[in-house]
Amino acid sequence: MRKKVTVIGAGNVGANCALRIAEKELADVVVVDIVEGVPQGKALDLLQSGPVQGYDVMLTGANDYEPTANSDIVVITAGLPRKPGMSRDDLLMANYEVVKTATEQAVKYSPNAMLVLVTNPLDAMCQTAYWVSKFSKNRVMGMAGILDTARFRTFIAQELQVSAQNVTALVLGGHGDTMVPLVRLASVSGIPLTELLDQATIDRLVDRARNGGAEIVKYLKTGSAYYAPSAATVEMVESILKDQKKVLPCAVYLEGEYGIRDLFVGVPVKLGALGVEKVYEIKLTDDELAALHKSAKAVQELVDILKRKM
Repeated sequence: MRKKVTVIGAGNVGANCALRIAEKELADVVVVDIVEGVPQGKALDLLQSGPVQGYDVMLTGANDYEPTANSDIVVITAGLPRKPGMSRDDLLMANYEVVKTATEQAVKYSPNAMLVLVTNPLDAMCQTAYWVSKFSKNRVMGMAGILDTARFRTFIAQELQVSAQNVTALVLGGHGDTMVPLVRLASVSGIPLTELLDQATIDRLVDRARNGGAEIVKYLKTGSAYYAPSAATVEMVESILKDQKKVLPCAVYLEGEYGIRDLFVGVPVKLGALGVEKVYEIKLTDDELAALHKSAKAVQELVDILKRKM
């Protein structure tokens, strides 16, 4: 029997997740949205692309959760997008209600699913889904580090005029302005980045990576990024469904790793059939660890607001 993935939210991120899952033939897809007709129309459009693109999976759109029953993975993208001048954190309370409701319904129909969060502010929304679902920590995770790392790799490749495929990098921390690109571990085909670029240029690229989402929001004006976020999300989905055991930076629940407790923060993990199968606690310098704790503190402030709400 084919695997089944539910994507909650039929906006740009959700629709592109559905498209990428279908094109890779990873699973049948159910797209859920509160706007009547939109998930049905987009799912039908994607289904009709199959004969041309050569994929053969079922895509269904719905305004209720009954068709999502027994999903293997539920991807939550629903929520308000950022607008120019708006931080991810500004979305906190509005998207808390969206994610809370989506999680309640998803869990009701798919009690054995994995939850992959994409809605911003990402780390706080992971915490919401974790509280509401009451799932074990290995079954709730957030997409952020893959996207942030991809942006950092892209900017490095552009600067050096090399293939992004040869660039290795890692970004830790919360999905926001305090994220922590680990320059010390960045390289191009094994050549340390610090041997290829001067410090001023590296600092500029780090800053651009931290503001990578805001840069796109500034251009789009009425929305935020969706091609790269959906690609990053589907890499997680694929690693779980195929039990690839890829090591990827994801927002996961920490219980003392890196000196952080009871909080979702982006760190490298192994993703396989059991979800988050291992958290890698790499040795950081004092400055890197301080930056990671600063990022975690920013996440904690949002979570504390949510605790008062509950």
